[in-house]
Amino acid sequence: MKKKYTITPFLKLTVLALALVLTTTGVVAAYTPDMSNGADNFYKSNEVTMKKVEFKNQYNMIVAGNLFIPKGLNKNTKNPAIIVGHPMGAVKEQSANLYAQKMADQGFVTLSLDLSFWGESEGQPRNAVSPDIYAEDFSAAVDFLGTRKFVDRDRIGAIGICGSGSFVISAAKIDPRMKAIATVSMYDMGAANRNGLKHSLTLEQRKKLIAEAAEQRFVEFTGGETKYTGGTVHELKEDTDPIQREFFDFYRTPRGEFTTKGSSPELTTHPTLTSNVKFMNFYPFEDIETISPRPMLFITGENAHSREFSEEAYKLAGKEKELYIVPGAGHVDLYDRVNLIPFEKLTSFFAEYLK
Repeated sequence: MKKKYTITPFLKLTVLALALVLTTTGVVAAYTPDMSNGADNFYKSNEVTMKKVEFKNQYNMIVAGNLFIPKGLNKNTKNPAIIVGHPMGAVKEQSANLYAQKMADQGFVTLSLDLSFWGESEGQPRNAVSPDIYAEDFSAAVDFLGTRKFVDRDRIGAIGICGSGSFVISAAKIDPRMKAIATVSMYDMGAANRNGLKHSLTLEQRKKLIAEAAEQRFVEFTGGETKYTGGTVHELKEDTDPIQREFFDFYRTPRGEFTTKGSSPELTTHPTLTSNVKFMNFYPFEDIETISPRPMLFITGENAHSREFSEEAYKLAGKEKELYIVPGAGHVDLYDRVNLIPFEKLTSFFAEYLK
């Protein structure tokens, strides 16, 4: 029996009716995105070459990535490299490729990757949540880069954007091969799901979410519809909150919308309901101090709704740490607004600690 897919109503998420007029990318045609401050998610560098690559993680799952190599790089020498992870619910074409190319412009070998269950990487069901496997994907990326003859395996760093910030921290705690770690607009996906932003979610609300997901397992186990949760709304209403509007402007417009082959615009950004509760058991900041003395850089926007997570990580981290606040920037601004993203800071950070 062919499965149907629905978005759970509990979080008041909506899917566009079939009657809505869509563009070829599935975006509401009437909406004009905010392209200020040099928004350039689909940036293409003329100074690097890009190669699609695949490698296996420890669970024998294929992880897909884009390898960016600066033109003129001496492949007979060992060079520093940086892994770049995309926002939660996104794919490498959203933010990660931009960061990877910009850092490759500065002379680093870079690798953007699709986390398992997302984009072109393997994993069933699609859009599943597994923070342990997400972290493993970063270590698998180190395996891959560290076995390239032109990469110095002792000079590999990582950048985690949004949710990937918490996944790369989780990975780095048990993988000392990551020599320098930077996060941008980080979300602690564990705390965000357990407590909500600014601890706005009550214990009773949390228990209700967990109970709904647990009950849904019976439905899907017996062949019923798969439900999805979280993610970005598909249409703006008068009462749509500012945070969802911020995400909508990126994920639901030509500014940043990208649908991987085999998926659909209705499912992008939405994790499965039954797996999303895995985040309730995800505590990336516990023992974060053990990453020291390896350096950590936490970049967040002055006005970012996620700022609390970078500040908390900075407070708990050991030595060799820095909190860098971008004036006037919000959370999603640091996904693609190249006039706000502090690439010079990232360059100096990795140049110093991967030298």
